[in-house]
Amino acid sequence: MNLKLSASNLKSGALKITGSKSESNRLLILQALYPDLRIDNLSNSDDTDVLQTALASDESVLDIHHAGTSMRFLTTYLALKPGFEGVLTGSERMQQRPIGVLVDALRQLGAEISYEKEQGYPPLRISGVKPTGNRVRIAANISSQYLSSLLLTGSSLDSGLILELEGKLTSVPYLQMTLTLLEALGAETRLTDAEVYVGPITALKTKDFTVESDWSSASYFYSLMALGQADSIKLSSYKPDSLQGDSGLVNLFEPLGVQSAFNADEVSLTLTKSAVDLPQIYSADLADTPDLAQTIAVCCFGLGIGCELSGLHTLKIKETDRLQALKNELEKFGAQVNITDDHLSLAPSQGIKSGVSVATYQDHRMAMAFAPLALKTDLVIEEAGVVSKSYPEFWEDLKTLGFQIENQR
Repeated sequence: MNLKLSASNLKSGALKITGSKSESNRLLILQALYPDLRIDNLSNSDDTDVLQTALASDESVLDIHHAGTSMRFLTTYLALKPGFEGVLTGSERMQQRPIGVLVDALRQLGAEISYEKEQGYPPLRISGVKPTGNRVRIAANISSQYLSSLLLTGSSLDSGLILELEGKLTSVPYLQMTLTLLEALGAETRLTDAEVYVGPITALKTKDFTVESDWSSASYFYSLMALGQADSIKLSSYKPDSLQGDSGLVNLFEPLGVQSAFNADEVSLTLTKSAVDLPQIYSADLADTPDLAQTIAVCCFGLGIGCELSGLHTLKIKETDRLQALKNELEKFGAQVNITDDHLSLAPSQGIKSGVSVATYQDHRMAMAFAPLALKTDLVIEEAGVVSKSYPEFWEDLKTLGFQIENQR
């Protein structure tokens, strides 16, 4: 499904965003380990649905499609589940995303995991075992999801789990989210530069948990506000003391003119700067919030300003190589973009080409990050249904804010 987008202006509106995918998927693993846990406002994203289905399945082959978090969290959960025998697989792109660092860590605990195809990549054949020992060494600078995967299931081990860290931690807020959730349910945790520890949960401290709405999904409305002229956009359910690292977008979008005001469980976005007040070059280190890179880069281009974004080393192993994808698609609109392994540089621009067809590379964030550009020029989003991975209602919510959206065959 390809969609043609146009928008002559941005209307004010109030939207309720689905629960955080990151929180939901962590809590689903914990619920599988501790069945008395009840979860409210669970994400309705494809990734969360896939994880729920896999956890409830008794099939010998579990296919998690494009869901990277599910692949990583399930690898540990199944490997340390005595009696499980089966294969964990995913889409063609998932089979290109590395998993070897996590598998090597699990093998230190006695896990029986083999590769069905290429070494270091899914599909994985897993025979669940009771772990031997409670200490592993693991690279900390590749993906925090590997660490979260181990810690979530590690909370069910008799002696807990200690991760000895090699290298500098990446995406620290996502790791902090995991630790905070574990603590809320009754685990003792400890984080230093050298190691992470989670103790066993012997009894749930709380049996009910309400998931906050997804901040990554909120980012697209910050971009819309920066590019548009609406009086306000109100989003719920959000709180200023969020567990989610992407809540950092509140500060990241202030230089782009977007102000956030919290009232109860709602955040209201307003525009406080005109184009003449914007920086010529926007700079940010996104090492803690890499999922915001696409949104910010496209927003800066739409505003006609340049940007220097760093801390992007994890983007090459996401749903697609997001740095290369951003360069490819922004250049279609006339942008000048340079990338390295962890950096994106965008030159200020004076014009935006119209009628561009944006390839999404089976990546939900490519579709949603480029959509706000329709406030500046007509465009087409290819394979637009990919947004269901994290935000199924996205296109309908854009319509309530004044977007005209047509199917293109």
